[in-house]
Amino acid sequence: MAKQKKHAKKNRNVGIIGIGQTEYSSHKENQNQVEMVHEAVRAALEDAKITMDDVDCVVHGNMELFEMIHQPDLWHSLGTGAYGKSEFRVTTGGTTGASLVCVADNLVASGMYDIVLAVGLEKLQEGNTTGGITNMADPLWFRHIQTGALTGTTASAMIEEFGEDRAKRAAMRYRIMMDKHACLNPRAHRRFGLDYDQIDDLMNTSPQLVGELRLIHMCSQSDGACVMIFASEEKAKELSDKPIWIRDHITVHREETFNIFGYKKPEMTHHYAAKKLFGRNGINDPIDYFDVFEMYDPSAWWGLDWLREFFLLKGDEHIKMLERGDFDIDGKIPLNPSGGVIATNPIGATAMLRPAEAALQIRGDAGAHQIPKEVKHALASGFGGTMWTVLIMLEKYLDW
Repeated sequence: MAKQKKHAKKNRNVGIIGIGQTEYSSHKENQNQVEMVHEAVRAALEDAKITMDDVDCVVHGNMELFEMIHQPDLWHSLGTGAYGKSEFRVTTGGTTGASLVCVADNLVASGMYDIVLAVGLEKLQEGNTTGGITNMADPLWFRHIQTGALTGTTASAMIEEFGEDRAKRAAMRYRIMMDKHACLNPRAHRRFGLDYDQIDDLMNTSPQLVGELRLIHMCSQSDGACVMIFASEEKAKELSDKPIWIRDHITVHREETFNIFGYKKPEMTHHYAAKKLFGRNGINDPIDYFDVFEMYDPSAWWGLDWLREFFLLKGDEHIKMLERGDFDIDGKIPLNPSGGVIATNPIGATAMLRPAEAALQIRGDAGAHQIPKEVKHALASGFGGTMWTVLIMLEKYLDW
């Protein structure tokens, strides 16, 4: 048997020492963008018990096209405290929030900075998100996604593979599970109070968007901001009683392609990212290893389908796990105890919420949506563009 190749160590270990979030809603009429950002920055600084004087660098991320404000980081410096400090602006589509985490981690690990503050945000009520999305793609070659982020292809494929009734019920069970988790999270945007006895009714009455992708399945637009503070190992141990360590992360991008000689479904970036990340960290059974997974799930159909890819499962194993309750907040590996993207979607911050919420679970500070067992190992994902994937591993202890 070939010996497992060890993953190269970072130049410096990096810990998360502060997390701040606003509440998320469809409209924040009482705040402008600067005030919204400042609320999350102050919360993160208080959580880390530091001031802006301790911060060396700010990493800023949102989809400026959606609010239609050019170089918003310049205006937002009034709320981020970035004036006079090094700053990086990041925009990578739906993966923006996760990219912020990776950039901040790299900046600290490299030795460039000791403490980095990263802020992800979106105030979608002030722009035209759908207009921005539908005009990003080539109108000829990418016509099939000109509806924006909506597509019913995953629903159709799952119905063909697993049968119409089972697939539809599984997708709706997933959606209701996410709502149950969101109802425990006071910051979550959409909290409907759904229950499993509504599956049949919702399957038939929720308005259709594309094919069997229905309105109830889909994420919405949210306003809000999330801030995370990263520190070198030395600083993290000095400043925090319980820093959360970033073990490793991977980013995989794939563009859509046009092939006139036939179609063979390529390996999904989720599967490729998981295979590479777990392989280089010696993780053979991710279901057994991880205690919680905060996954970027834009719809119930995609979230359910992607579980198979991220956990490297075969056949209908992911559906069986859902049906058994393994992904419930008190299950074998709780999925999105925060309520996930379906409940809350401030696009520039959405993918940052995944590692932020995973870190809160490891710290035991998630409040009403804290899972009942101890969390030592957490997984978080980001998604965007044409199947772009970011996957991040978080740890309670420096023991790898």
